Amino acid sequence: MVITHLLFVTALFVLMLVCGVFWGLYFALSRSYQVFTPAELAKMARTIIANLEVPMRNISLLCLALMGLAIAFYPNKSSWGLWAMIGSLLLIICSLVITTAIEVPINNQVVTWTNEKKPANWEQLRSRWQYYNVLRTVMALISFVLFTTALIIA
Repeated sequence: MVITHLLFVTALFVLMLVCGVFWGLYFALSRSYQVFTPAELAKMARTIIANLEVPMRNISLLCLALMGLAIAFYPNKSSWGLWAMIGSLLLIICSLVITTAIEVPINNQVVTWTNEKKPANWEQLRSRWQYYNVLRTVMALISFVLFTTALIIA
């Protein structure tokens, strides 16, 4: 019982870390992202990638593993809480898919930009990144709420 609770709390903590990174990027950039020049965006992207790429890869994989284990050890398999946990896991998976399939490829383009050398559609790419940043953040936060709720009612 104590080990199960430790698993649940650890899974929630690691999920909080993943959600925190997504929320932090959203909160820091959402209201001013459109005012940065291509060169400024490239510099920010290089810095953010250098700081987050490896740690987030590891934390994200750990998060998925711990959430999967938490589902496996959830005490009441016929309760709404189990479905909330499963929904939470699916939402965080979707957030991570958005990150790796949509945002990372855009980031890989952005890091090469200068004010003189940028694609003609750079503003569209910037807007696309912003849209998906908002979407993944909302999904991650809902995931956190569902997982927390499932633990409270367990």
